[in-house]
Amino acid sequence: MNETVKDPVCHMDVPATSFPVEYEGIHFAFCSAQCKERFQANPHLYIGSPGRKAAAQQGKQIIKQRRMVLSAPLDSGQADVVKRALREMMGIIDICIEDKEIDIRYDLIQVTVGQIADRLASVGSELGSGWMERLKLAFINYQEECEIGNLEVDSGKRCH
Repeated sequence: MNETVKDPVCHMDVPATSFPVEYEGIHFAFCSAQCKERFQANPHLYIGSPGRKAAAQQGKQIIKQRRMVLSAPLDSGQADVVKRALREMMGIIDICIEDKEIDIRYDLIQVTVGQIADRLASVGSELGSGWMERLKLAFINYQEECEIGNLEVDSGKRCH
């Protein structure tokens, strides 16, 4: 019988062998590469420390909204590709595509703008030539990573 464990990022029960990671002598498993990546980037956001629960353990959500402005609007087929790709990600709450703007609401505990940008880049070939040139990201990675670091329990990381 396969042992299951709880994914510390999304709290799903997963096989103990799924996307395994050892951290501080403790075995963790994840439902997806996305959850594994989130954990490895900021483990104390999810596991806390003795006597002190992490933000994720407390059930906190950090809802963010970011807007990307395109140099030209997407057609309906392209918009569908973008929506489908983003909805497949954990932590995506809402996607609105109107004219030249793509608004995305997401939970920072589960997904970062870097992961969102990577997903968009991966669907670029389906959208046609020049996709990445048309995209002007309005995301500010440094501020978001500082916010994540400041949420970690006893992480020692602080933004200046």
